[in-house]
Amino acid sequence: MSIEDNILKLIEALPKGVLFFPSDFVELGSSEAVRLSLFRLEKEGVIARVAQGIYVRPKESSLLGKMLPSAEEVAEAIAKRDRIKILPTGSYALNALGLSTQVPMKIVLLTDGSPRVIKVGKRTIKFKKTTPKNLLAKGKISRLAIQALKEIGNGKISKEEEDKIIDLLKREDVNDLQHDILLAPVWIQKIMKKALTNDKE
Repeated sequence: MSIEDNILKLIEALPKGVLFFPSDFVELGSSEAVRLSLFRLEKEGVIARVAQGIYVRPKESSLLGKMLPSAEEVAEAIAKRDRIKILPTGSYALNALGLSTQVPMKIVLLTDGSPRVIKVGKRTIKFKKTTPKNLLAKGKISRLAIQALKEIGNGKISKEEEDKIIDLLKREDVNDLQHDILLAPVWIQKIMKKALTNDKE
């Protein structure tokens, strides 16, 4: 079997929609041979290139046709491959919490990995190097809440936004929430503590 055939066999064993990288096939041949094989498979329409060096065997929909992974899924796949931590910031954090319906065209993620910018369709993912302290938050909701509140700004949060964040934080694991409160700026700590006391006033 050729390198291309072996690569295709491995790709077809993956569920549709799962992202993969040239580095997943290093044992099958040289990096150049793998790159050319993936290029040919893309030309044949077997796989699709989502971003530079990132591929997928697309899911199919009778209504939408080929469905490519989102920029968010690409970011998660890169984080898993590189074993790095990522933390959504800015408008992406607001959107993830449901505080904004606007889908950000530019996703900014704090990371302990290498800084880089990746283009996914019309959207971009910016991995921004940060200090380890900024990535210490444990809770899935509380880590987003801290970044969302930073984006809104001290003194600029509406009563509705604050109530929504408090309601979301009540779903967080209490130990994680208490841990993450200590990492936040003082004005954010005051808001987050309301999720522990049922106090929205």
